[in-house]
Amino acid sequence: MGRRRQSNFDDPPRFHRKGNVWYHVSGTLPRVWTKLSNDRAEALRLWAQREGVREDESTRLFSVVARRYVREVFPTKSVQTRRDNDKELANLLRVFGHMPIEAIAPMHIRQYMDLRGQVAKVRANREKALFSHIFNKAREWGFTTAQNPCQGVKGFKETGRSRYVTDEEFDRVRANAHCTVVDAMDIALLTGQRPADVLKIKRTDIRDGALWIVQNKTGARLGIEITGELAAVIERINQRPRKAISAFLIQDENGQPLSQGALRSRFDKARTLAKVDFQFRDIRAKAATDTGDLAHSQKLLAHKNRGMTEHYVKARIGDRVQPLR
Repeated sequence: MGRRRQSNFDDPPRFHRKGNVWYHVSGTLPRVWTKLSNDRAEALRLWAQREGVREDESTRLFSVVARRYVREVFPTKSVQTRRDNDKELANLLRVFGHMPIEAIAPMHIRQYMDLRGQVAKVRANREKALFSHIFNKAREWGFTTAQNPCQGVKGFKETGRSRYVTDEEFDRVRANAHCTVVDAMDIALLTGQRPADVLKIKRTDIRDGALWIVQNKTGARLGIEITGELAAVIERINQRPRKAISAFLIQDENGQPLSQGALRSRFDKARTLAKVDFQFRDIRAKAATDTGDLAHSQKLLAHKNRGMTEHYVKARIGDRVQPLR
């Protein structure tokens, strides 16, 4: 008899994770570990293909519906959304995984929100939204005809971030940061892109005098002219002595692409030394605000409409007005 799982209790049998990769493990000795994917949704699809059997959906448990959702819906989402949903789903499964889908009522959602909201109100809202989408899919797939229990259950009020990073704060953190963080900070400030989009920039994205970016979140395509400070920063990065060179512009000491985890830990260390509390993502808002031109900011951030950019900027610096006299 195999050992009991110590984590990921709702994963299907013979589906295991080592590091950042999921494997199919044979049910007979000697165990054969077959690599599936480092993307959980794709790994589950390959697992189901390898097992050659359909999961028993007659139980109509939330965990069964959720696994089908992961197999069929996750692959249609962006990489970052899948990562976020994976974390959100883990929390939902701990509470609802064992429950029949039809037994979940609005009062259960309310109780979940109240308890989860004591720790993280925004995450509670996101998890409720994911649950609602899974339940709607359950209705489409014929698991239930019941009304979505999220209807009528209010989420928590959210307020957008209003943190503006001053030049002095930016420079203090930069002065205490590892060179890889300095590179990421400079590129983020000059391009106005999100952390994940900064880290995925490849040298092949630099062509025809521009830096070409496809944003993870929106899929928006943007070409940023390589001139002035941006040209100098890219030249500095390319000229730095290193052991190995990877395809990625921002890489660690071993020539590997700098991971989000490494960026976060190194940035947090620099922030602590500088005694400043802004987050890396606030640099994007600083870029938008410091242009002093809403039209330029809108294009740089690849916002679809001007109103979105206005809200983004005004939330951080407010309106500048004349006194009464």
